[in-house]
Amino acid sequence: MPAKLPTRHAEIHRTDRIGWLRAAVLGANDGIVSTASLVLGVAAAGADAKTIMIAGVAGLVAGASSMAAGEYVSVSSQSDTERADLDRERRELASDPQHELAEMTAIYVARGVSHEVAAVVAEQLMAHDALATHAREELGISHTSTARPLQAALASAATFSVGAALPLQVVLLVPGSNLVWAVAGSALLFLALLGSLAAAAGGAPVLAATLRVGFWGALAMAVTAGIGALFGVSV
Repeated sequence: MPAKLPTRHAEIHRTDRIGWLRAAVLGANDGIVSTASLVLGVAAAGADAKTIMIAGVAGLVAGASSMAAGEYVSVSSQSDTERADLDRERRELASDPQHELAEMTAIYVARGVSHEVAAVVAEQLMAHDALATHAREELGISHTSTARPLQAALASAATFSVGAALPLQVVLLVPGSNLVWAVAGSALLFLALLGSLAAAAGGAPVLAATLRVGFWGALAMAVTAGIGALFGVSV
């Protein structure tokens, strides 16, 4: 009687979120930090509320546009590199399949599989989908890690806008005498919330992510406010 195969159980993995989650966290973090830092720097230089708001809105628009363009260009470069590597692998598979089979066997042997088993596994996987096998095992390209420029650009721009809008809401609600402390305190609160949400979405430790995001955000705001106070001139 053949051995009964183990029942496959459902598992929750989050690696398929890496692409958009990275861009979204980067966008939101940059939106909060850069806009709050801009507001603090301009406020510390002695500007009035109207000037602070104009500078903040301009920073939101410019930052969201820059994030979208930057993400699209950088991730497109990654995508171009992946495509070039896949084209090269496709040509090698067509011109010398036996060498590619031996190469795949060697990869599995290097990972601890016996040569006999590695040869069988390599042959069966390549018979199923040779290019996908080499992309995954040799190049490290898989469905979850494939570059998606448009997705990254949209996620980054959208979350930057949301993040940047938060300090601007504080500018509208808080009088000028308390503006600096209100923006700084609320920005740290927003960053802590972002860190915890990002960690939860990615299945990572919440406390470490929250402290990391809060520390670097506080440092950026302190430096910008210090420069604004040092120059002490209205924008």
